[in-house]
Amino acid sequence: MHQASKALLALLIVLPALAAAQQPATSRRALEADARAAAQPAATSPLALDEVLAASRYHAPQVLEALARVRGAEGRLLTTEGAFDTLFSANLEARPIGTVDGSEAGVRLFQPLATNGGSVYAGYDVSRGRFSSSLAGNNTARLGRFTVGTLFSLLRDRDIDERRFNRAVASADVVLADNDRLLVAIGVQARTIAAWNSWVIAGQRVTVFKGLLQLALDRQAGFKRQVAEGLRPAILLTENEQNILRRQTLVVQAEQALEQAAITLSLFWRDADGNPIVPGADRLPRMLPPPLPVSDDMLTALENRPDLRVVDVRIAQARTRLALDRNNFLPRLDLVAEVNQFVGDPGLGGRDYVGNQAKVGVTLTVPIQQRTARGRLSQTEAEIEAFQQRRRFIEDQIRAEIGGLSVASRQSRRLLGIAIDEQDRALTMAGAERRRFQEGASDFFLVNLREEAAADAQVRRLDAAFRQIVAQADLAAATADVQALGLTERRNP
Repeated sequence: MHQASKALLALLIVLPALAAAQQPATSRRALEADARAAAQPAATSPLALDEVLAASRYHAPQVLEALARVRGAEGRLLTTEGAFDTLFSANLEARPIGTVDGSEAGVRLFQPLATNGGSVYAGYDVSRGRFSSSLAGNNTARLGRFTVGTLFSLLRDRDIDERRFNRAVASADVVLADNDRLLVAIGVQARTIAAWNSWVIAGQRVTVFKGLLQLALDRQAGFKRQVAEGLRPAILLTENEQNILRRQTLVVQAEQALEQAAITLSLFWRDADGNPIVPGADRLPRMLPPPLPVSDDMLTALENRPDLRVVDVRIAQARTRLALDRNNFLPRLDLVAEVNQFVGDPGLGGRDYVGNQAKVGVTLTVPIQQRTARGRLSQTEAEIEAFQQRRRFIEDQIRAEIGGLSVASRQSRRLLGIAIDEQDRALTMAGAERRRFQEGASDFFLVNLREEAAADAQVRRLDAAFRQIVAQADLAAATADVQALGLTERRNP
């Protein structure tokens, strides 16, 4: 025996060294996987609600889809900014055949103004040869001509134009997409809370029915001894076997419900790649957490609700469109100013094209009938009125929703208290009836009745707890309580 102990000890020492020698070099992907696993709670620890909320917040497909729409809106905003991009152009033109042999080359920089409907530009031109009278403006000095000019809108397009309108609408679309993203995330988190608690309560139902089954199994062992000693009739074994089968059915049904609840929870509990994870029964928490601590403050809820902010943004967009429609009623009055500096000796165009030149002018365009502008203005005003009525209805709907959920939360709390009292009394009655049966003061039928009534009371207590939890989660969603739902104010949920 002593030699065997030494051999076993030597084997225990050598095996880890052999395993380490045979293990291949760890790749970078494996190291990263180990790091991710180390950052997460152990797979055998209870699965906490915060862990599932974090997973659904970052990896739920609905949330990722909403985030993609936000990025799409940001891309459209960048597209509208392109209307204010600096433009560069160059030209080269020659006339090798004909009575007019003038040739020219030039470059231009053109910059639209972001605060006015006009623009500024600068350029350089150089020309050689003769030009016709209609092209006399192409003449430059020997070393060319520098040009700086600007155009300002004084009436129409001064405060708003199509470019700035498109940019404002696209910027508001980003806000709309972000509020839609938040609305989706709130709904996902509320459903996550319900799914996690449903899974936990399903596990506790299994515990209740297994405890009920164990009572019958323990009683059967005692009955067998008593029947063998002639203290109980044999038919009592058959009757208790019937109870065992009935309680086994309850256990199987509860385990089926637990597996289904785990599959539902996997829609929200996902790994870093977004793949669903079905939790095992070994990760069930032992106790239910308290319901979410939320407030039913109506004013805060109206400020936080994303759907209400969406309507406000829609109204703001319509008012921007209204400003554009009113802008179209104005006459166009543009101020144009340009300065030219000729460089070098006079060219073939003569001394008229030397030194500095400047010109200032205005252009006026007045629309007459304005039927298009009147039609658009009427359409936009009606749209604003429709959005205002929609906002009023949504606000009334929010008030009614929060009021109803507040009632549900308050009453579910009362019902849970009643269910707890009922459970305590049912358990007390079942324990007392078992003692009376053991003392011969009760019968087997009444003991089973008391035990099953106690199990039913425990299940009703679990159902009442679940209703309160769901009511509190729904109230958190209705008030857009991002802190209670495991969300923050960052863009990425």
